[in-house]
Amino acid sequence: MQIFLKSPGRWAGPPLSDASVAAFQAARTASAVERVVAHAGYLINLAAPDAATLTASRDALRDEMTRAARLGVDALIVHPGAHRGDGATAAIERAAETLALVLRDEATRGPVLLLENTAGTGTLLGAGWDDLAAIRRGSGYARRVDVCLDTCHAFAAGHAIDEPSGYDAFFADLDRRLGAATLRCVHVNDSQAARGSLRDRHANLGAGQLGRPFFARLAADPRFAGLPMIVETPSGTDLSGHRRDIATLTRLWLRRSP
Repeated sequence: MQIFLKSPGRWAGPPLSDASVAAFQAARTASAVERVVAHAGYLINLAAPDAATLTASRDALRDEMTRAARLGVDALIVHPGAHRGDGATAAIERAAETLALVLRDEATRGPVLLLENTAGTGTLLGAGWDDLAAIRRGSGYARRVDVCLDTCHAFAAGHAIDEPSGYDAFFADLDRRLGAATLRCVHVNDSQAARGSLRDRHANLGAGQLGRPFFARLAADPRFAGLPMIVETPSGTDLSGHRRDIATLTRLWLRRSP
C-alpha cells in the first residue's frame, strides 16, 4: 500500500508521537500488508532554482525521510522536480545535491528513496531514465536511491509502452541507464491523454489511451512479479474505481497472459 506521511499540500506537518508510531507498526503487523511505501509531498522541488524553495524542499524531504524511518516504511517516493527555466543540467546538479544533503543525515537511514519518472510537463525533470540516472549517480548515495515507474507518466512523456516493441525498448533502456534492479515500485495508471501529450491525467485501467493489453503485458512480465503495484486512478466517492482496478490487475496477474 501507499500512504502519505503528512498532508501532501503542506510544507510541514505535526510531529510524530511515539504513540502514533507504535499504533502504526501494530496495525501493520496485524494486517496482511507486506510492503508499505510513502509518497512525499507535492510542494517539494528537488531542483528548485530559487534559494527559498530549494531550502524548504530540502527541509521537507529530510522530514519525510525521517518520518519514514521512524515508522519503518520501506520506501519514500519523490518527484525529481523542475528547473523553472534555467536548464536541466544545473537542475540535475541541484537535485543530486539535495539528495546528498538529506541522505547523509543519520535520521533518514532505513527507507529507500525512489525517484519517480514524470510526464515531462513544462520544465519537469524525469521524462526519461537519463535524468533519474544522473541525479542518482550525482548524489553519491546510489545504493539508497532507486526508481518508481508511473505508467501514465511514461506514456504521456512519449514512450511507446503501449506497443510490444516500445514496451521492450523502454525497459531495456531502464536496464542500460540504471539497472533493472533499481525499479522498486510501479504506479499502475492508465492515461486520459494521448501518448506524447505531456499531460499527467490518470484514467482507470483499460479505460484510457494505454489500454488493457498493456496492463496484461505488465502483469504477465516475470521481471516485475515481486514489485509493489499501486493504483492511483480515479476512485469515485465510494472507492469503486480503485476496487475495479485492483480486481482487474489481480485477474490479469493470476492469468499471466496478455
